[in-house]
Amino acid sequence: MIKVLVVDDEEPFRRLLKRELSRKGFSVEVAADGREALALLRERAFDVILLDIVMPGLDGPATMKQPREDPAAPAIIVLTGRATVETAVEAMKNGAFDYLTKPYKLDELIVLVNRAHEFGSLSVKNRLLEQELVRQETPPDFVGRSRQLRQIQALIRKVAPTDSPVLILGESGTGKELVANTLWRASLRREQPLIPLNCATLSENLIESELFGHERGAFTSAVATKHGLVEVADRGTLFLDEIAELPLALQPKLLRFLDTGEYRRVGGTRAQSVDVRVIAATNRDLRGLIAAGRFREDLFYRLNVITLEIPPLRERPEDVPDLARHFLRKYGRKTACAARDFSEQALAALAAYRWPGNVRELENVVERAAILCEGDPIRPEDLAVPAAAAAGAGGASAAGGAGPLALGDLEREHILRVLRESGGNQSRASQLLGIDRKTLYLKLRKYGLPEASG
Repeated sequence: MIKVLVVDDEEPFRRLLKRELSRKGFSVEVAADGREALALLRERAFDVILLDIVMPGLDGPATMKQPREDPAAPAIIVLTGRATVETAVEAMKNGAFDYLTKPYKLDELIVLVNRAHEFGSLSVKNRLLEQELVRQETPPDFVGRSRQLRQIQALIRKVAPTDSPVLILGESGTGKELVANTLWRASLRREQPLIPLNCATLSENLIESELFGHERGAFTSAVATKHGLVEVADRGTLFLDEIAELPLALQPKLLRFLDTGEYRRVGGTRAQSVDVRVIAATNRDLRGLIAAGRFREDLFYRLNVITLEIPPLRERPEDVPDLARHFLRKYGRKTACAARDFSEQALAALAAYRWPGNVRELENVVERAAILCEGDPIRPEDLAVPAAAAAGAGGASAAGGAGPLALGDLEREHILRVLRESGGNQSRASQLLGIDRKTLYLKLRKYGLPEASG
């Protein structure tokens, strides 16, 4: 039975709603004002609140602003006989599910109550699921013991409590998104959302609408007003991944937003303002792009207030064993893996490899080993790394004691091996390598390798 709380200062209206909704199978309680409603909310749980706007004492908007610690807070439907655009906007900003003007049809209200209850139930389930996934999958901190990693952690502790923009630099697969998440979790905005946008995943025509939103009728398919991600991230953090891929025409608008906090929706004429912290990341050389005229210098300096540069995994091999064991624990829980650790030779092979795909590639290798290994511990032959790396760990290469292969030869051999394992499918191979398809294509051309399918 859906539990409904009716909050209205008109006693006849409260009685009417209680009687009619009870007839329809709802459990209904009533309150004469906001204070009485908050007292009831402390005593029992409700699914939906029908809340009047104008009331003596604590009115509707003030009631909605009262802090509530219950993660399963009820959905709110605002009911008022004094409908204005301003009250509707204020109610929706304060978290109302919907807005209904008196007089209204009872059937319309019942449909709205059912929808609000369904929406609230899904929101609670999603929130709890997200919290559980974060608890299970997100490591409490970086995994590793290298000097470079300790320096990054120290800088994050200093930078996180500020609102300054942060630019994260590093090769693909080094953990830029993990750094952004760690910054957010340690910031004063951690109770508000972290909203990510990968600038490389959307076309130039769509990314402005995704970032700043659009007004109804702004273009042919704009059948409704769309809230942009900057609006969704209000009071929180916006993470712009692959910032180097942001179209040149959109860069001045992002710069203005960073300078003023103001933006306009596509097709809109009114400037709106939000309070958002921006974190950006890229694996590209932005100064080179500036010289080539493909990235604005003023935007670079605005984003580059604080720079966090993540070294590639090959420059911190002492982190490899800790990372490998972390991923083994992670995938060991998900698979029927018998192994609980790596042999010394396997750890030496992992440390000897150069990891062109960085941490992402290491994770893929460990996941594969966890699935396919048949004993404990994991041995070098269980690892999908070039044979030369395993041989090099013992002090000799596969060429009968000759020096270890050059980095380019190791990379070429590894790409060939991954392509064979993926049946020549280029999409799957790029995932296993921890690089995008364009990068894989360029490497295939560089090493004179045949182009794969898919």
